Amino acid sequence: MKTWMCAMLMTMAVGASAQNPIISGQYSADPTARVFNGKVYLYPSHDIPSPIEKLKEWFCMADYHVFSSSNLTEWQDHGVIVSQDKVPWVQDGSYTMWAPDCVEKDGKYYFYFPAAPKGEEKGFGIGVAVADHPEGPFMPMWKPIEGVHGIDPCVLIDKDGQAYIYWAGAGLHMAKLKPNMTELASEPKQVEGLPEGFKEGPFAFERNGKYYFTFPWVREKDGTETLAYAMADHPMGPFTFKGIIMDESPTKCWTNHHSIVEYQGQWYLFYHHNDYSPKFDKNRSVRIDSLNFNPDGTIQKVIPTLRGVGLTKARSHIQIDRYSALQGKGIGIEYLDKNNCFAGWKTLFSKSNTALIYNKVDFGNEKVEEITVRAKSVKGGVLVVRADGKKGNIIAKVKIPKSAAWKNVRAQVLHAPQGVHALHVSLQSGADVEVDWLGFI
Repeated sequence: MKTWMCAMLMTMAVGASAQNPIISGQYSADPTARVFNGKVYLYPSHDIPSPIEKLKEWFCMADYHVFSSSNLTEWQDHGVIVSQDKVPWVQDGSYTMWAPDCVEKDGKYYFYFPAAPKGEEKGFGIGVAVADHPEGPFMPMWKPIEGVHGIDPCVLIDKDGQAYIYWAGAGLHMAKLKPNMTELASEPKQVEGLPEGFKEGPFAFERNGKYYFTFPWVREKDGTETLAYAMADHPMGPFTFKGIIMDESPTKCWTNHHSIVEYQGQWYLFYHHNDYSPKFDKNRSVRIDSLNFNPDGTIQKVIPTLRGVGLTKARSHIQIDRYSALQGKGIGIEYLDKNNCFAGWKTLFSKSNTALIYNKVDFGNEKVEEITVRAKSVKGGVLVVRADGKKGNIIAKVKIPKSAAWKNVRAQVLHAPQGVHALHVSLQSGADVEVDWLGFI
């Protein structure tokens, strides 16, 4: 019975993601996060391997999905909400459904998206699709917004109800929107006060009476994008440049694109990286990390993590390769299958006395009795799992047998924690132990 229960619980947990990247099984980029009806809704673009030769080495996007979550760890895919073949004004087979946005006004949800218009050799238009619910179904308007030519739309609705739209294309631009949310109420105006260098992907928000204009910025010639920001006392400026939110990717993912949202008292930065496509940075995946402000309202720099945010349930597959910290030389992370990166990662304990920490594991109020570790090792070894550090109580010791094949190795729990704890996982003895995941029942 216990073996059957273990298998059942582990199966139910498959697909839940409590670490970065948060969306698995497909590429996702340019994430706009919004809070509607007590949930976070995520509207990313959708990178795909190009079916046409023209875009084999470039961005290729044919549709949009929407995802939702109430805990930032388990995301539901509501499916396709807009696709290029269902929008009357979009050029057939253009694969240009780039970074979108979605806002709510007066009970209607307005989804803004860029694409290549029919009858034009170059350039983008920005269209609107309307729905009664945040997950759709969305009905696209029959033509793009007149007077807006560019990409990466973002809409801010101020406290007085006035809506503003921001976009990129030969600089960054902004304008007021009419109450119908589909037409401009003012002439486009270029955003001034920003540093020199390539900029795109604007995202604007308000906090404590201050307006934040954030954007990807290439500050060095031939460099990769940072995330930067400026502040103002009005949605249309004048803006004063303040600095960097996130530095360039050390692994040379050329783009970064983001949104910033408050949920349940904490602010979060949604952004992307090419985790599932290390050799081709035009196929990206969405990440989340916490974002904090200084007392004067300026933004503290965000350091990207693998662990991400939210609690991981102890009774799930805990992907310890999305660690919070590594300890010692001889421990590392590799893809499970280099030909299928969506399969995820594994942790390699090459030497004894190496360890990692995985934060925020929720054991709940009922004590766990058993641990399962999916592992393999040609030499064998003993893993020790502790609560809250190398001097914490030993939760379990797991003897990993010699095996060239993956095995689910079980052991009794020695000390069952309750509530939320960090896991400290170390190789006490042996060598070359590989771990896919671990979990408790």
